[in-house]
Amino acid sequence: MADDPYAILGVAKSATEADIRRAFRKLAKELHPDLNPTNRVGTEERFKKLSSAYELLSDPQKRRAFDRGEIDSRGEPRRDGYRRYAGGAARGARAGARTGFEEFDVGDVFSDIFGGTRSGRAGARSGFSVKGPDVRYTLEIDFLEAASGTKKRVTLPEGGVLDLSIPPGVSDAQVLRLKGKGAAGFGAADRGDALVEVRVRPHAQFQRSNDDILLEVPISIDEAVLGAKIEVPTIGGRVQLSIPKGTNSGRVFRLKGKGIKCAGRSEAGDQLVTVRIVLPDTIDDSLAYFFSEWRQKNGYDPGRG
Repeated sequence: MADDPYAILGVAKSATEADIRRAFRKLAKELHPDLNPTNRVGTEERFKKLSSAYELLSDPQKRRAFDRGEIDSRGEPRRDGYRRYAGGAARGARAGARTGFEEFDVGDVFSDIFGGTRSGRAGARSGFSVKGPDVRYTLEIDFLEAASGTKKRVTLPEGGVLDLSIPPGVSDAQVLRLKGKGAAGFGAADRGDALVEVRVRPHAQFQRSNDDILLEVPISIDEAVLGAKIEVPTIGGRVQLSIPKGTNSGRVFRLKGKGIKCAGRSEAGDQLVTVRIVLPDTIDDSLAYFFSEWRQKNGYDPGRG
């Protein structure tokens, strides 16, 4: 295929990220128009295709979508793969968790070509321009920060900073795009974008299921039998929960609107509280005598078959 990005870069489909990077570096040096003044038109076109192929294959999410046939070599969704690609992009799902805040920098490729000069200035001399590559970061935040939204200022490896507004309800592995915060453009072209993958640290009590919050709460045997009002935590603070008489272990109570409220949505999810009956560590004589008498007087069958 003429526009196959693997063919353009001269790598196999099994190529690693490092293989793709090395291939791009090598071909960029060979094809850059400033280094081929006698055949500027031909090399400009090939260099544009090379840059486009590299942009697609250096993005793990786009690369997987291309391999599955969901997008074409320009990164555009194919008609028959649109639903799958759009769904995957909305979830921001990506393989391979990273920790910390890391940069995938491609600026040194152009620095190598021009002996340390900035690629933007070199491109301006030739009139050739290519949008700057996107750069990738991974940011780890707390569960409650993800639920309510937060602001983060992160210092980059080269000394710059990124001010990030994390929207309420951001999910684990979701990718946030910061327009114009990527690598410098080539020539007069715009900078690329910064793609920030958010990793959400687990919480000691809460779990997330879509926009609902799941929580398990222990109750005593007397609370289960007699009923009680207990205090339970939510992501917005502690609230009262009424336990009716005769509550079984495993019963689920729904706290309406106490779940995740994502940015742009009018309603929040719910909190689902599962109660578990927990017996005391020591069964004293009075408790044992009471249940012994109760068992003799009542032929209760829990239905074990």
